[in-house]
Amino acid sequence: GVRSIEFSSFNNGRYLCSGSIDRTIRLWDVETSKSLHVFNGHEDGVLCVDISPLQSNNKNDNNNNNIGVIGGNGYTICSGSWDKTIRIWDIETTKQCMIFKGNDSVVSLVYGSNELGNTGCGNTILSGLKFSVRMWDIRSGQQIQVFNGHTNIVTAVEYSPFVVNNNIEFGGCSNVICSGSWDNTIRFWDTRSNKRELYILCGSDDRVSCLKFLPLKKKENKEYTNCCISLCYEVFERLNRNLSAVSGHFLFFLFELISNENTNFTFSCKINEDVIKKD
Repeated sequence: GVRSIEFSSFNNGRYLCSGSIDRTIRLWDVETSKSLHVFNGHEDGVLCVDISPLQSNNKNDNNNNNIGVIGGNGYTICSGSWDKTIRIWDIETTKQCMIFKGNDSVVSLVYGSNELGNTGCGNTILSGLKFSVRMWDIRSGQQIQVFNGHTNIVTAVEYSPFVVNNNIEFGGCSNVICSGSWDNTIRFWDTRSNKRELYILCGSDDRVSCLKFLPLKKKENKEYTNCCISLCYEVFERLNRNLSAVSGHFLFFLFELISNENTNFTFSCKINEDVIKKD
């Protein structure tokens, strides 16, 4: 079955990439529901996929946002697998152009992006494994950082919009990444160091399956900034927990980031009253 999907960040999400247990990655045209190409090469099931938000040839041609197999110029797909590899595929040539080899199954991954102020992260990939988060340099093909601390599978990794420099700011050049795990925690890490976590958020009894940062507007006359983290918790038998969601729903949490002179940052949290259903 399909284990991961990702929409393109261009052309209004017209294109969809899927990774499957059948070891393939498929590219789809959402408007026509047609399969555009099947990428083969993994030796075991594909657990996660992502489509590059930036063009690999760094062209600034905004007049042609179509992806490779239909006339594009430089977009790629990355995929992680039980075969312990991350592979990068050129959508235009449909060829595998790079492979990162590790020592454990790749459960989650994401391309770096400058969208949230992650300047310089466009050439990196984050991956989540059994107990660790790893950062890879696309240009050199080498692992450049590893973050240890999780006690279960790392099911979600994201680049955050945060900066740590005795306080926390929104925007600018981000140096904080975030990971979610079946150990029921969300952890924040400084990309400049592989020391212990900057901060750990503990959830309910359920496993953290995914997370996403969404920028919010600053409140007037306030010295702190808001950022919304969307969390999807897996629900198994009980639905009466404090942090539970019916299957197919997302819970939204609002974390207020408060500058503090004595610590890097602190959090206060409240649950948004809205539960948004994913159709």
